[in-house]
Formats: sequence, C-alpha cells, structure tokens
Amino acid sequence: MINSTPRTALNKTILCLLIAGGIVMLGSFASSLRGTPEKITLHGACQFDADHSYTKALKRYEELVREYYDGPVELEFVLHANGELGNEKDYFGYMNIGAVVDYAVVAPSHVSTFSTMATIMDIPFLFESGEHFLKAIEEEVFAPVEEDVLQRADVHIIGYGGGEKRHIFGRRPVRNMDELQGFTMRVMGSPIQSRMFQALGATPTVISSDEIYNAIQTGVIEGAENSIAVIDLLKWYEVAENVSMTAVSYIVRPFFFNAKRFRTFPPDLQTALLRAGKEAMRYERSIEMSQEEPLLEELQRLGRMQVYEFSDRDELLKLAEPVKESFAEEIGATDILEAINAAKP
Repeated sequence: MINSTPRTALNKTILCLLIAGGIVMLGSFASSLRGTPEKITLHGACQFDADHSYTKALKRYEELVREYYDGPVELEFVLHANGELGNEKDYFGYMNIGAVVDYAVVAPSHVSTFSTMATIMDIPFLFESGEHFLKAIEEEVFAPVEEDVLQRADVHIIGYGGGEKRHIFGRRPVRNMDELQGFTMRVMGSPIQSRMFQALGATPTVISSDEIYNAIQTGVIEGAENSIAVIDLLKWYEVAENVSMTAVSYIVRPFFFNAKRFRTFPPDLQTALLRAGKEAMRYERSIEMSQEEPLLEELQRLGRMQVYEFSDRDELLKLAEPVKESFAEEIGATDILEAINAAKP
C-alpha cells in the first residue's frame, strides 16, 4: 500500500499558499478602493532637548515638509526628543525594520554594522577646513554611501548635518608636533582612530566616553579629542583645561529616513520629504558651525579653558593622508575619498 502522507502534506502546502495569495490580492483590492489615506503620522527621534541643533533642525524639517507638500493627505508630526525612544543606535535599528521611527539624525558609526563604507565619514582629518566640508557636502560626495546604506539597511540618507569641529584637549598644552609625540589620549573604538593617532605620534587608548573624566583625573591618559560644546557639557575642562585648535575632524551627521515607510507615501509627499531633508540639514549645519566661537570666548572669559593654536596642522594633514588612503581602500571608499580631496576650495 502506498503511503499518501507526503502527497497530503504537499496538497495542504499548496492550499495554504493559494489562500495566502488570495488574502494579499483582496488586501490590494481593498487598498485600491480606499485610495490615498486621509492622514499620515510621521515620527522623528532625537536624544537631545529643544535647544540642541538636531532638535531645532527636525522641527524645521516639519515646517519645510508642510510648506512643500500641498496634497490631500493630512500630515501629523510627532517629535520624540530627550532620548524618549532610546539613543541613535536604537533609532537606526527601528528605521531598518520599518517601525517606530521615521526620521532621525544619526552618527555614521551606528550604521557600520550594515555598511562599512559609511565609516569613511568618521575618518579624522577628512576635511581641511569648514569651507572644504561644506563644498564636499554640496557636491554630494557621499552618494555611493547613500546607495550602499539603502541597499544593505533599507534606510534613506536624505541630508547631512554636522560641521562641528573636534579638537585635542588635555592636562598639558599640545601646540605642535613635538608636543603631540607620546601624548596619551583617549580615542573612540573605531580602528581608524587608533591607527590615525599612532601615525601622528600620539599614544591612543580606547576608553568609553563616560570614563574620560576619571581617566584624565587619575593620569591614565593626558587628554582626548572632542568638540568645545561637549567639553563644556561634560565639564572635562575641570581636569583638562588646555585646548589645542587642531580641528581633528568636522563631524558628518547623516539625516536618515525609514525607506519602508517612504515607499508607501504618494509621490508628491516623497518629493517634499526629500527636498525638505536637504534644506533642514543645511539649516542644522549653519547652527552647528556658528556656535563654537562664542562658546569658546565665554569659556575663556570664565577661566575654564586655555586655548592654543596648533602650529603644525599642515604636517598633521600630510601624515594623515596615507592612513586615510589605506583605510578608504579597505572599506571600498577610494572613489569617495578622491571626490572629497577634489572638493578642496
């Protein structure tokens, strides 16, 4: 007697597939009958409060989308600030799965799990000046990263914030290449950070940001690098008042949008979302790049910082170049680095 169990199981599988297919077709038909939804709610996320440049830019984004979109759909924007939905890494994870968060400004390091190419944005000494940074952004040098992130993570990059400078600060002044030699400093966990500062003659150590204060205070390290705003916010000047104007980096902060949701929107809304993204981040850059000088003057007036020019920055850039080239080759971003270098004013 022939065993009919495999055939029965196969028939059941086929039946389930037919039923599922029918449900999808019915859903599509029902959607077509409903037409365009009456209301779309968009959720933004930010770790910071209302005074931060990211939060201000996200509010500006809402205003611009409303200005550029005149379709029939009602738009509702909900901005979750003050870390209400977690941190930037969480935001990108949500956008990757197509839920909870629709748009957010996120550091490139949180994208590296999906796209190693995106880490080119974190290379120290990537830009020679603020003018170079702005020109590179406007020339869309990171377009290949946008394609890579969309393909691998299903998240759009729709603009770029940033422009804030990061400087070396420490217990002792670092005013030239000689004083940089052997300077024990904290760096972030990215391999390019340690590699870069070793090439410049410093002695880098990977330490979490919340341990910097104690590590400097106890002499484990002499200093670190970060922006004036962060040095002030975390009161690192209490243990390391000497700031060297090295402009280690001009930070790049991509503005991301949930691609799964984006595809569900009508074309005219998609156009408005993309146009507003570029303009909102241009606004963010203008805030971020203008805040260092007045803050630095205030901190000097209060006696909290001693500020020094770094006399050998051209030498820093020269020594950094082969390290950048090697790393860019490793992550498949040589063409991007060449485009960045070609954008020098």
